[in-house]
Amino acid sequence: MENQKSRLDAFFGNPVAAVAMAILCNILWGSALPFIKMGYRMFAIDSSDTATILCFAGVRFMMGAALVWLAGLALNRRPLPMPRGKQLAVCCGLGLWQTAAQYFFYYSAAALLTGAMGGIINSTQSFMGVIVAHFLYGNADRMTPRKALGCVLGFGGVLFATLGNYGSGSAKGILYMLLASAIFSLAGPWNKAAAKKTDSFTVSVLNLGCGGFALAVIGFAMGGSLHPQQAGAIPVLLVLAFISGAGYVLWALLMKNNPISRIAIFGLIIPIMNVLLSALLNGEPLFEWQYIAALALVCAGIFLVNRAPQPKES
Repeated sequence: MENQKSRLDAFFGNPVAAVAMAILCNILWGSALPFIKMGYRMFAIDSSDTATILCFAGVRFMMGAALVWLAGLALNRRPLPMPRGKQLAVCCGLGLWQTAAQYFFYYSAAALLTGAMGGIINSTQSFMGVIVAHFLYGNADRMTPRKALGCVLGFGGVLFATLGNYGSGSAKGILYMLLASAIFSLAGPWNKAAAKKTDSFTVSVLNLGCGGFALAVIGFAMGGSLHPQQAGAIPVLLVLAFISGAGYVLWALLMKNNPISRIAIFGLIIPIMNVLLSALLNGEPLFEWQYIAALALVCAGIFLVNRAPQPKES
């Protein structure tokens, strides 16, 4: 078992393999929102049907948790260790915050905005995370002029994208997506602290499982239900579960075996994939000038806030 773990760590620690896996991971995450929009269409979920939206999200994340648990079982060749007492409460609380609270707003926003616009606005989590880290960690992760410029460009891109008709959606959708991004950013330090004392796969299982269960219970209690209306509905839900599970597993292994600067830069793939797949899968316009300009600014901002500092010459 230890040899298997060391081989896995060696693979994910290899710079070429790490880049390839980081690209794959961000492609998966970038495809989530377009598939959510497709799922709404195939399950005939109306934007005002909050209860069914929560059911859809909750079932997806519980299925994702099961996939992460199975991946941990396969890698460890034994069930994942479960924390007890205070640490169990910390992990479950993280699930209620990062998964349940964040995705309540995220899925609600997804029903109100185009996939491309929702993805561009959601990219603000990259810049919010930089700001949160500055206040939490001080000199260890301080705000630099380069990072500040990246944040200005990123938020400027989002502002530019929302000019006019709010991205074919609503002001409420924009607010909800910004709240989802803020919750994700604030959950980062909590997630990092939990992973120091508990296996990262276990943290992911409890995060997705507890949060997904809470969303599903609330949704079904409110009268929501899931009724596939097209043949592809269940496969789309399975794809979304796979995106959750595979994304968490890949990111956990990448974070464990690489400096953050090597892999964080590939987050610029996410908004690009959102725009491209929204056009391909859901027939959304690809060449609207607001999208192109906003995407350029957001990607430039993500590049600047994640680019590794250049070593000073002696």
